[in-house]
Amino acid sequence: MHKIATLAAVAALVGATAAHAEPGGCLKYGAVGAVGGHVAGHHSVMGAAAGCVTGMYKRHEYRKEAKAKAAEYDKEHPGAKGTYQEKATAYDVEHSTTPGKMTPDAQPAPQPDGEQKM
Repeated sequence: MHKIATLAAVAALVGATAAHAEPGGCLKYGAVGAVGGHVAGHHSVMGAAAGCVTGMYKRHEYRKEAKAKAAEYDKEHPGAKGTYQEKATAYDVEHSTTPGKMTPDAQPAPQPDGEQKM
């Protein structure tokens, strides 16, 4: 019964944090790490600590890239209002990028004149 309650709590925690656009962070990754550590040999605390560190790093990288995208958006649109998250989203929409990637999505390479792709 204890395992069912624990799994329900983890599922509720993951479900509550899944609505955000940012990566999980300490709680979400820590919970997953704790479960993984427990399954791997009763190392729940080590798994939670490793998951927490990983989550903080992922969120840091995401925010750093979002701020870089916002700076690029500000160069293209001087005087634009909004938070860096809103500007990063606008940059993603205008440049066909996805969150977590600064470069545009893969597009077919242009063909030289006179050659056709078979």
